[in-house]
Amino acid sequence: MRSTRYATGLSLVVGALVVTLAALAYPVMSGLNSPAVTAAGAQTVSTQYGPLTQLDRTFVTKVRLAGLWEFPAGQMGLQKGTTPAVKRAGQHLIDGHTNLDATCRAIAPQLGITLPNQPTQQQMGFLATMSSATGQDFDQKFANILRLAHGQVFSVVAQVRATTRNSLVRELADQANATVLDHITVLEKTGMVNFDQVAVDTTASPTNPAAAVPVSPAPGEPTFIVTPSPTYSLPPAASSPQPSQ
Repeated sequence: MRSTRYATGLSLVVGALVVTLAALAYPVMSGLNSPAVTAAGAQTVSTQYGPLTQLDRTFVTKVRLAGLWEFPAGQMGLQKGTTPAVKRAGQHLIDGHTNLDATCRAIAPQLGITLPNQPTQQQMGFLATMSSATGQDFDQKFANILRLAHGQVFSVVAQVRATTRNSLVRELADQANATVLDHITVLEKTGMVNFDQVAVDTTASPTNPAAAVPVSPAPGEPTFIVTPSPTYSLPPAASSPQPSQ
């Protein structure tokens, strides 16, 4: 009887998580999949590091956005995770996005790219979902939301690495590839990933494109730095998203 009650309770938890993931499912790198962006030659400009395409610019911006929400997600994993594996995954997210963000901030000025200073509305929603969860419910949401996000971005990193002719973007793609694979691996090692649902949600159709639009920083706004700190906090969200330039 005890095992039956446990199985029933677990199925309810997994069912609730599936509903949550279905509601949140939206290609995290959706901007990279639009026809206007995937045309590698669209809006190409010359730089001393090689041609810079719209796909290249969007990729750099999306890597920055990933750090703006996955870094604090990693902090949540470290602080709220109930198992060593979840805490370890949180630390990997912190370390990986600290390094990726430093690279983004270093190459963006050289390529004339203005980086966002806060996550998108969709990404803030991911953080809110994890922030409101506790115990094993948090562990499952943490592992599945982040595994979904990393799975969606993995193939895009490969696409950029295969097509870019810009040496700085190529180096960032190399770093992102290693980081994303590492994060996928440690998230899967939590034992919390629902692979069947992640496979479905990875190819889910966009439901709210506006929620994934980056917010451009105000003129003169200091660059927000992703770095480990006890006082790290997200900048206040803008009242409405504005397309990045």
